[in-house]
Amino acid sequence: MKRDNIFEKPIEKHFEFDEQVAAVFDDMIERSVPFYRQNIELIVNLLLRRIKKGMHIIDLGSSTGSMLIELARRCSEDVTFTGIDNAPAMVELAQKKAKAFDVNVDFVCGDILKVDFSGADIILSNYTLQFIRPIVRKDAVQKIYDSLNSGGMFICSEKVLMQNSWLNKQIIDIYYDYKQQQGYSKSEIMQKREALENVLIPYTIEENFLMFKSCGFKSSETIFQWGNFVTMAAFKS
Repeated sequence: MKRDNIFEKPIEKHFEFDEQVAAVFDDMIERSVPFYRQNIELIVNLLLRRIKKGMHIIDLGSSTGSMLIELARRCSEDVTFTGIDNAPAMVELAQKKAKAFDVNVDFVCGDILKVDFSGADIILSNYTLQFIRPIVRKDAVQKIYDSLNSGGMFICSEKVLMQNSWLNKQIIDIYYDYKQQQGYSKSEIMQKREALENVLIPYTIEENFLMFKSCGFKSSETIFQWGNFVTMAAFKS
């Protein structure tokens, strides 16, 4: 796994999932998202209790494929796994990883607002909605709802805002302390924060739940949270 040192140098552009980021993404996300591996383990174990023969599981914003590959490795049912990401470098790396692990997962490059992924039984979205512009984010969630079969489940992980401004600042400061403990310098942290400004736009948990409800989901739950990192599950009737 190549170490993430992208932000050791002054940034020249906003953050994007290009070849440079893809090359270090696995290290970046494990050092940037608290309990990342444990959260994947939780989601995988939950899904293994729900998956049945013939189901179609889709991961939107599948990045390097870690989630679907781990799920496919441990799933004994005959199901279809599809990962969709709009970054060619991410898709290429995911395809290589799937081949290396000898799992049958189809990774495709495409815009989730344009690609047809109807007929899904489970849709995953890990730290993806937060990168979709607010003006069309609800459209993306509506498409997710419409693409799920009856009784389908949507699981998404997101960085969120706290409703209380004091609490929000303290949680952010604690998170930056966490990143320093993972080996990132204060300069790297600030550089990345600047690069992500107006690119990563988080909602509160309540705003996400209201969006899910307005798109038709009958219920939503929080299944994991550390500070401002949350995993939510929403269910279609």
